Amino acid sequence: MAVQQELDFKIDYGSPADTSGISVFSQDFDKHYAYEGDDLGVSYTQTETFFRLWAPTASEAQVVLFATGEGEVTLELPLEQSEKGTWTLLVCKDLTNWFYTYKVLIGNQWNEAVDPYAKALGINGDRGAIVDLSATNPEGWSIVKPELTDTVNTIIYELHVRDMSSHPESGACFKGKYLGLAEPGTRGPGGISTGLDHIASLGITHVQLLPIYDYSTISVDERLPEERYNWGYDPKNYNAPEGSYSINPYDPLSRIRELKQMIQAFHDKGIRVIMDVVYNHVYDGYRVNFTKLVPGYYLRYRENGDLADGSFCGNETASERKMMSKFIVDSIVHWAKEYHIDGFRFDLMGLHDVETMRTIRSKLDMLDPSILMLGEGWAMECGLPPEDRANQGSAPRLPRIGQFNDHLRNAVKGSPFLGKDNGFVGGAGNLADEVKKGVVGAIYFNDQFYSYASEPDQSVNYVECHDNYTLWDKLKLANDKNDDIVKAMHRLSTAIVMTSQGIPFLHAGQEFMRTKGGVENSYNSPDTINWMDWSRCAERQDDVEFVRQLITLRKEHPAFRMKHASDIRSHLYFEGAPDQCVAYTLRDYAGGDSTRHLYVLYHATVGHSQLELPELGQWQIRFGGECVSSLENGRLCATGIGMVVLEVI
Repeated sequence: MAVQQELDFKIDYGSPADTSGISVFSQDFDKHYAYEGDDLGVSYTQTETFFRLWAPTASEAQVVLFATGEGEVTLELPLEQSEKGTWTLLVCKDLTNWFYTYKVLIGNQWNEAVDPYAKALGINGDRGAIVDLSATNPEGWSIVKPELTDTVNTIIYELHVRDMSSHPESGACFKGKYLGLAEPGTRGPGGISTGLDHIASLGITHVQLLPIYDYSTISVDERLPEERYNWGYDPKNYNAPEGSYSINPYDPLSRIRELKQMIQAFHDKGIRVIMDVVYNHVYDGYRVNFTKLVPGYYLRYRENGDLADGSFCGNETASERKMMSKFIVDSIVHWAKEYHIDGFRFDLMGLHDVETMRTIRSKLDMLDPSILMLGEGWAMECGLPPEDRANQGSAPRLPRIGQFNDHLRNAVKGSPFLGKDNGFVGGAGNLADEVKKGVVGAIYFNDQFYSYASEPDQSVNYVECHDNYTLWDKLKLANDKNDDIVKAMHRLSTAIVMTSQGIPFLHAGQEFMRTKGGVENSYNSPDTINWMDWSRCAERQDDVEFVRQLITLRKEHPAFRMKHASDIRSHLYFEGAPDQCVAYTLRDYAGGDSTRHLYVLYHATVGHSQLELPELGQWQIRFGGECVSSLENGRLCATGIGMVVLEVI
């Protein structure tokens, strides 16, 4: 995620916001006012529309109706107080395609805000929209999903909607749009496949989309989306799509329909879709709809009344409070049901409480147990007691929730925060054991090799993501080597990810050694820095093919994706190896593999190494023959940086 700048002014929304949220909103407050119903927001039919708003600190509340997305107020209607701090109104009229906001009286001040539960929006997310969601379903919209037999069979490919088609040679008609990713048959330089077809050709199982909910217009104006760029880690409205990726952001139905069309296009290609969600903070703690409607409740505060800032983005949400937790859970369920989302990646998950994450897992299991959950489980300081934080230390209490394995990332390439810091593939010493901890999926393997995971599906293995330098840029910065050697380091890094136990994760363009020109944090850099450079892809088709072969290797050998920690402990053996090498065997049909034994070598030196092979049968080369200078008499001679896989049938 990118660190956004906090605005240098605050807005006074009345007395509740002027005091500590902790002192004003105690557990007793939740006990008396937490609402458990499933009808918050707008419930629409052709004959009536029902509004329910939670605003227990307001003395009056109104619905403001607009006949158009940008026109003047058409009507203001009072809401009536109802149970548990809610306000309701039933309008016996067809309000489809009308727009609305809420107004609440807090102390002596009226605040106007968009409904946090709004499922459709006007331009720039400044008004909610009342729509018939069934009218947004594109042709072919289906609940049938690509098959996923087990979580560890997942191969994730992370991308930004705009990046995939914005390049001049992407071949896409709808550049930078949802529909640009839904286009089949696009071609780039030299006739290579681009966009959707390129992704599908790799063999990955899931795409992970950087934020597609409505994010703050401080970053991108939906009226002129091409003028500015942002990753989208500054949430404004959580339950409706971002309009800058739509061909018609003024039409609330269009952005929804186009996003669904894109999701269906991936499903039709056999690819599931993960949504990157950012519930840990909002774009501005003082201007966000939450604060306008119930000042002081939804965010965490320090004892002096200032906003807590564990996110380093100006604020952090109070997921431990019942109505914030309920909002997160309801929002996730909405995306899963309405958009057929197949997984959720939680930004800065360590700022959320364990119980909320467990509740989400339970709710998703009721819908579809194959829906993935993964998140950034960093141990971060925040307003929660340490034992309640949903981070790597709490992994035993977060079953079936994956967490990014930064230990493996750092061991392989060096710290992403220290540009010249080197890792295993760059020749740094004393890192082989750290790599081994990643190889076993971060589980407790023995008293020497263990990390945070209880089961391998809790380890999301990666060396590159949208954050920090691309792998190519990092390796170039950390190593004073020629491009051929850096290329070998890059390939070995990706190979380690693809052959370690757990869930492998690739960043878009990693297959052709994507560069952002040395820009470390490109969250608001222009398209020329962030786009998928299809010219570079065309020039590096051998590297693309290498990644395809790695994916095929993983898919063909269940030994690389064992389901249980006990299986890994039973079938994986580390073998003797010289410095700058890691060697291990996967024995006795590991994971139900059709191959009896596999031998894997990560060779991180340009020189030659002699390795004694275990006496398990006649070894032959399965992968990485270019790094083998000889294989005879139970001995492997390896040369150059790379990975070798041998097999005994």
